[in-house]
Amino acid sequence: MKFVIQRVLSSSVDIEGNKVAEIGKGFMVLVGVCEEDDEQTADKMLRKLCTMRIFEDEAGKTNLALADVGGSLLLVPQFTLYADCKKGNRPSFTKAGNPEHASALFDYIVSEARKSVSDVKAGVFGAYMKISLINDGPFTIVLNSAEL
Repeated sequence: MKFVIQRVLSSSVDIEGNKVAEIGKGFMVLVGVCEEDDEQTADKMLRKLCTMRIFEDEAGKTNLALADVGGSLLLVPQFTLYADCKKGNRPSFTKAGNPEHASALFDYIVSEARKSVSDVKAGVFGAYMKISLINDGPFTIVLNSAEL
């Protein structure tokens, strides 16, 4: 599982001209799922995400977590995080989880995140989405479950 975490001042998801999700200060997270991922993997990634201290405290040090700043969370499914670009110029996506498995696990991630974060919004699995964000910093971190 891969999370691309961006600390944002705001972020939104539009589908066919309709805003389906919007947050203020918090994290916009692109979520990639592979076939080997399961609920235990998701739980481990969510624990790390929700406790990650990348907001500045009064001294300007990155010491505060999402809950400490009353931040929101926008989760966006992103199978292209598993692109394999080793051969040729056209990426292969065979390492991404099959849509049924990945969709179910993404739904699980959203559901579990809502148990820890008061304001959770989500993109739509399989939809063509336009993502807008104002990155705060910029501050972007890539979490890979294979490295945790």
